Amino acid sequence: MLVLGIESSCDETAAAVVDSEKLLSATLATQHDVHERFGGVVPELASRRHMENIVPLVQGALESAGKTLDDLEGVAVTCAPGLVGSLLVGISMAKGIAYAKDIPLIGVNHLEGHLNAALMEYGEIPLPYVGLVVSGGHTSIYSVKNFGDYELLGATRDDAAGEAFDKVAKLLGLGYPGGPAIDRAAAKGDPKAFRFSKPKFTSRAMRGIKPREFDFSFSGIKTAVLDIFRKNEKNGKISEDMTCDLAASFQETVANILTDRLIDAAGARSAMAVVLSGGVAANRRLRAMLIEKCEASGIKPFIPAMKLCTDNAAMIAFVGERHLVAGKRSSFSLNATANEEIGV
Repeated sequence: MLVLGIESSCDETAAAVVDSEKLLSATLATQHDVHERFGGVVPELASRRHMENIVPLVQGALESAGKTLDDLEGVAVTCAPGLVGSLLVGISMAKGIAYAKDIPLIGVNHLEGHLNAALMEYGEIPLPYVGLVVSGGHTSIYSVKNFGDYELLGATRDDAAGEAFDKVAKLLGLGYPGGPAIDRAAAKGDPKAFRFSKPKFTSRAMRGIKPREFDFSFSGIKTAVLDIFRKNEKNGKISEDMTCDLAASFQETVANILTDRLIDAAGARSAMAVVLSGGVAANRRLRAMLIEKCEASGIKPFIPAMKLCTDNAAMIAFVGERHLVAGKRSSFSLNATANEEIGV
């Protein structure tokens, strides 16, 4: 089934064409130049840039695939979760095409897209497996029993891992986006220079909310980095070497937390495979550490290529096509949803 996928959940505008689960083309426009001076994504500015980019990107994806709107058999679009204004740009475009060409429309959850991105590269993955989606807005771990059959095992109770990367990078003056900036600085630092404690969950700490077995928390480590930075800044001891050491130690701790949770969850669910996906999955140390721990545990890791880790329309088109082939459809009342988990 020839499907156009559209992604506009945050600050990446993307379009892709998939046919029979094979990627024919993909286009992408980033907005780093728009948001860099603010140190984070400004929703209103993101929406405006999506409006500028969406039409030429869709046209480019179709041309690269050697197709036209008349060839399409379906349109898939990210409908949740994300910035509502940004989502609405993509949804409006998808609805317009579906209505004009009288083809089916399907809304796709951004998290489901990330969770299944590895299938585009590896084909089928041994079931059941455990997947970790780790990005700027989400850090969630799932048991995957089959396509479309997910169970949420844990999620962040405060900052997402990617959000913590952005905040620490901003604090250390490393620039935006924070993930790649921390990755670069960490390559020049000592990951053992500073020791940070892993979070411990209690009912009191979680305001009476009983934590799930594999929940995450990154606010504590972020605050610890802040305390060290302020103390040394006050004493005039902040140097480039110390900044790199802080970045490396922070990255090492976060990577350990993420990989340990994923391996433990796989053991608890008797899974022989794990999937790592989402924007933070592009982090080199995280990828290497997961491979090391999987080898030691006898678990097979599946990590998509960098281009499939960050926000992209290929994963949306891929998931959308599977749902459309299965007979699922979205009505033209499809709307944007800011927060929507899967597997709950």
